[in-house]
Parts: sequence; C-alpha cells; structure tokens
Amino acid sequence: MKQQSTASARTAATVVGVCAFWSSGAAAAALDGSTLSPLWALPFAGILLSIAILPLVASALWHHHFGKIAAAWAAALLVPFAFAFGMHAALHTLIHALATEYIPFIVLLAALYTIAGGICVRGNLHGSPNVNTAMLALGTLLASVMGTTGAAMLLIRPVLRANDNRKHCVHVVIFFIFLVANAGGSLSPLGDPPLFLGFLNGVDFFWTTRHLALPMLFVCTSLLVLFYALDSYLYHCRGADREERAAFLDPTPDSHGIFIEGKVNFVLLALVVGLVLMSGLWKPGIEFTVLGAPIELQNAVRDVALIGLTGLSLAVTPRAARAGNAFNWAPIEEVAKLFAGIFVTIAPVIMMLRAGSDGAFAQVARLVTDTEGRPIDGMYFWATGLLSSFLDNAPTYLVFFNLAGGDAQTLMTSGATTLAAISAGAVFMGANSYIGNAPNFMVKSMAQARGVRMPSFFAYLLWAGAILVPIFLMTTWLFFSGEK
Repeated sequence: MKQQSTASARTAATVVGVCAFWSSGAAAAALDGSTLSPLWALPFAGILLSIAILPLVASALWHHHFGKIAAAWAAALLVPFAFAFGMHAALHTLIHALATEYIPFIVLLAALYTIAGGICVRGNLHGSPNVNTAMLALGTLLASVMGTTGAAMLLIRPVLRANDNRKHCVHVVIFFIFLVANAGGSLSPLGDPPLFLGFLNGVDFFWTTRHLALPMLFVCTSLLVLFYALDSYLYHCRGADREERAAFLDPTPDSHGIFIEGKVNFVLLALVVGLVLMSGLWKPGIEFTVLGAPIELQNAVRDVALIGLTGLSLAVTPRAARAGNAFNWAPIEEVAKLFAGIFVTIAPVIMMLRAGSDGAFAQVARLVTDTEGRPIDGMYFWATGLLSSFLDNAPTYLVFFNLAGGDAQTLMTSGATTLAAISAGAVFMGANSYIGNAPNFMVKSMAQARGVRMPSFFAYLLWAGAILVPIFLMTTWLFFSGEK
C-alpha cells in the first residue's frame, strides 16, 4: 500500500509539473462544439464499454490494470486532440475537466467514504421482516445525507449479520441495492454523484429535495411495501426456510444491544453537509485561475476543508472501528482512477451536446424533443435511466444535462420537470444492473464474501426488470408524462 501511495504521489507530481509548464497557454478558449466530429466521442464510449464489459469477460485483467486502461482511453483522446487543435487546446480541455469538475467530485466522494467508513455498528439484530424493513428504510433516509456509498457501507454489514441464519436472504441484499445504494440518494447533491455534478454546474442544493421528494417517496414506498410482503412470505410462510432457521446455527447470535464505534464521525458528516451548503449559499464573487481553469473561492474553501475533515477522520477514529468495517482504500481508488478518465474523455461530448442542433448529436436531441422542439420529459427519464443502467450514472447525467441546454438557471425554472426527469432517471435506474452505480458492485461483493449466493449479472437484470420496471412505468405516468 505504501508503494502504491508513493507511485500515486509521483504520478500526481508529474501531472502538476506538465500542467505548470504549459499553463501559459492553458487559458485558450474552448473549442466550438459544432465543429467537432462525432469520432471525438469514441474514447468516451470506449472507457464506458470497458467498465461495462471487461469486469465480466476479463476480470483478472480489469482488476489489475483498470487504472492503465482508463489512462489509455484518456490518452486516446488527448494525443490526437493535440495534433488536431494544438497542445494548448488539449491542455485546456484536460485542466478544465480535472480542476472544475473531477477534483471537487472525487474530494467529496472520498470524504464521505472515509468518514462513513469510520462508523462501525456493533451487535446483531434478528432479521425479521419488521427489522429488515426498518433497516432498509433507515438506509434509504441516510443515503441522501451521507451518500449512497456511505450509507451502503455503514449498513450492509449489520443487514448481513442480521440475516446470516436465513438461507433465503438474497432478496434482502437486492432490495438493499435498489433502495440504499440508489433511490435513497435522490434528495440532495450529497446523495448520489450525478446530483453533485448538477450542483457543481449550478443547480441549487435544495432544488432536488423539492422536486424529487414525491417521485422518491413513491418509488421507495413501493419498494419497501413489496419487500415487506416478500420477506414476510419467505420468513413466515415458506416451510423450508422456517425449518432451516430452526436447525441452522446462527454464526452471529442476536445480541441484547447495538452500539456504535467511531461516533465522532457523525459530527464530521454534519460538517461535510455544512461545507457543501456553504459553497452553494456563500457567493463572494471572487474567482481565480489555477493553470488556466477558473476556480471560485467558495468551492476552493469547501474542497480544502473537505480534505482536512478526511484527514481528521483518519486521525481520530479508533482503529477498531475501521477494522470492524474491514475498511480499505480499494473501492475509492478504483472510482478515482476510472472517473479521471471519464471526466477527460467526456469533455468533447459535452462540447458537441451544448452545440444543440448544430452539433454532431442533433439526432439524439430529436429523440427527446417533440416536433416543436420542446423536451419530452418521459423520454429524458427513460433515456437517462437506461444508459445509467449499463454505463455509470454520473457521466450519463452530465450528458443529458447538457443535451437539455446545460444552463442550470433555465433548467431549474422553465425546465424544472425536464431536469427532475434527468435527475430521477440517473439516480433511480442506476439500480437496474450491478454496474449502474458504484455501491452496487461493492454491496454484491461484500454479500458474496459473507456466503450469500448473489444472482449473476443477467439474473440480477431479471430481478430488476420484474420489480423496478413496473414501478418506473408508474413513475413516468405520475410525474413525467406531461399530463396536468
């Protein structure tokens, strides 16, 4: 681990050195997206397809070299981009993508991951339908406060311990992914990465709370009711499960109490929320450039303070708490490397989308607009959602946010239902597959490590299709059909 940290530090130093050398020309104006060929989107498509396919067909190769693969796709864009438009244009694209979007994104995600990873819930509950439903409901509420990653990492271990004497508990983990790792994170920019990207692009902090509260309540209530009915059937009515519970030795017997280690991290989580709120409410109007990229003072203060809180959590959290959570850096390291490549390769795609009908993706715009050029909210919901099911939901959100115009002030007012459809599609439908949202695979892996026989990639799709698709069809009709 120390060698990896040293290598990462050397890589970062090299990047900073190169950027400093070229900083004098990095402020070159961004290219006009209407002049770009759709071929510039191939590296973005390549990295997303790599994320979707390689873990399934070449697992060992992917897990050992995913960082190199992401870097190769970034280079596949930047090198020809530099030859076609000049080194300064390529460097402007790189610096703008990293400094204005990637760094704030990964700093917040790392802070939530680290701080939540220092909270360890000890003890064991009995995995009855009432207890299981209550834990899923709690995780759903926490997801919008501490992020889907934080809430999933906090509660998946207690949920698995509570049900480790039940043979039929796969459904518990599947609904946990649906609710805690996805739909529950729809009420704030802290909840899910797509919404934080919207916040970085000018969407107000509480906008999502106001406009996604009813869709989120409908989806999550429907899932909790279905879960309770299914869990009750398996727990009370299925004879095999009842007999197995009676004969099965519980590896973690129920305790008389639950206690929490690392409670100081709740204070740090509250400070994280305060910092994100501060950056959205405090507008001093001070801006400076770092290697040619514009940085607003409030965002710089937020990110530096978040890094400080991350370090403070590592310093003050008892070692036993992180050991109890089996805390390690592998998940956040994977996200950091992959998203660096994603944010670089998506840059020309965003330029072309912002060009609208003059850009290379004019046909895509026609699919989500009517003959008069007005957005079709239901199409935005499903197009964003289906791509979020098999690609990562954060860059997918960014693509459709820009396709809808990319102006936060307009989208929050006259385009509010369109922005809500994009946001809901990205967050809700990240649950449709294991690769739709980062916590999905982490939860699956942890459940398998505890002996739960999780469904295969395609079997999980059947679960999602049977349970989620009907709920999403109702969601479309109720909230995004355009009917008044």
